[in-house]
Amino acid sequence: MKNPAGGAAFLGVVALSAAFLFYFQPTAEAVTLASDSQLNLKPQFNQSDNRTDQFQFLTPAANLDTKSKTITEANAFRATAYCLKGRTAMGGSVRRGIVAADPRVLPLGSRIQLSAGSYSGTYTVADTGGAVKGRKLDIWVPSCVEAVRFGRKNVMVSRLSKKSS
Repeated sequence: MKNPAGGAAFLGVVALSAAFLFYFQPTAEAVTLASDSQLNLKPQFNQSDNRTDQFQFLTPAANLDTKSKTITEANAFRATAYCLKGRTAMGGSVRRGIVAADPRVLPLGSRIQLSAGSYSGTYTVADTGGAVKGRKLDIWVPSCVEAVRFGRKNVMVSRLSKKSS
C-alpha cells in the first residue's frame, strides 16, 4: 500500500520551490527602471584647479597660547571613547573636549594636549571612570557609533599647566 502523505509532501515541496523562484524574479518594470537609470547616468568631473602654490602646515599645538602655558613632556596613554550622557565627575555636562582619566595620574580640571590623529587637540580632564585606571583615557564623543569606530588607540598626552610667574 502506498503512503498518501509522501506524495503530498513531494508536491508541496515542488509548489513551494516554484513559488520561491517566481517570487525572486525581477519584474519587467524593475528591469526597465534599472536600465533607464543606468542610461541617464552621466559622469561628472570637477573642473576646479586643486593646485596651490603655498603650503600651510598646522600642528596640533599651533593654536595654543604658549606665553601663558607650559607643556610637560608627552606620555603614552591607551585611549578609548565613550558616549554616555549626563554629568561628569566635576559636575558639568558632557560635551566635546572632555576626557575621563585616572585622577591620580591626571587630576580633574587638568588641560591636556592629545595627539590622536583626527581626535588631536586640547581637552579638559573632567570625568573619571570605573575602568579608567593608570595611563588610560576615555574621550567623550557624541554618538556610540563613533565611540565603537574609535576603538582603542595608543595616544600621546602632554599636560598643559599655567606658568607660575
